[in-house]
Amino acid sequence: MTDWLSPEEWQAVALSLKVALWATLLSLPFGLLTAHALARWQFPGKALLNGVVHLPLIMPPVVTGYLLLMAFGRRGPIGTLLEDWFGIVIAFRWTGAVLAAAVMAFPLMVRAMRLAIEAVDPKLEQAASSLGANRFWIFVTVTLPLILPGILAGAVLAFAKATGEFGATITFVSNIPGQTQTLPLAIYSILQIPGGEAQAFRLVGVAIAVSMGALLLSEWLARAVARRIGGRDA
Repeated sequence: MTDWLSPEEWQAVALSLKVALWATLLSLPFGLLTAHALARWQFPGKALLNGVVHLPLIMPPVVTGYLLLMAFGRRGPIGTLLEDWFGIVIAFRWTGAVLAAAVMAFPLMVRAMRLAIEAVDPKLEQAASSLGANRFWIFVTVTLPLILPGILAGAVLAFAKATGEFGATITFVSNIPGQTQTLPLAIYSILQIPGGEAQAFRLVGVAIAVSMGALLLSEWLARAVARRIGGRDA
C-alpha cells in the first residue's frame, strides 16, 4: 500500500488531512457562535455579517488568498503584529494553509449549523426560559443536543472543503513541497510535468475518496437531523 504513492505524495496527503483537521477544529466555536447569532439574534449589521460570512463562496479564491496575504503577511498589519509581539509567522507556513482553508470552509460550516438552529422550535427555548434558565444554560441543555447532528454535518462539510482548497492556499502560502504543498497543490505540480498524468490520477483518486467519504457522512448526518425533527413534530 505504501508503494502506491511516493513518500512525497503521502506527505502531501498527510499535510492536507492535518490542515483540514486544524481548520475545522479552530473554526468550530466561531462557526457555532456566528450561526447562532444569524439564526437567533437581531442586531444592526446582521445582513452585512451574513454577506461577509458567505463572501468566500462567491469571491474568487485567489482574491481571498491575496487579502489574507495583505493582512497576515509579514508586512501586513496583523502579520506584523503577530510576528513582533508573539514571534508567529503565518504566511508561507502550514499554519497559513490552515487559515486559508478555514476561511474558505467557514461559510459551509455556518450554513449547516444555522439551518439546524433555525429548525429548533423556539417554544422549547422559551419554555426553559420560563423555568428560570439563563441563555447559556438554555443553549447547552436544550438547543445544543438538538443541533448536534447539524454541527457534525457542518464540521464534515468544512473538513471536505478544506482538504480540497487550492486557490487561496497557493496565493497565501505558495506551493512549497514538505511545508505548504497540500494534496491539491501536489496534483497541480505533477500536472506541470510531462507524462505526470498517471501519477496525478492516483492523487486524484485519493482526493475523490476523501471528499466522497466526507459528503456521504454529511448526508447521513443530515438525514439524522431530519428524522429527529420529524419525530419531535409527530
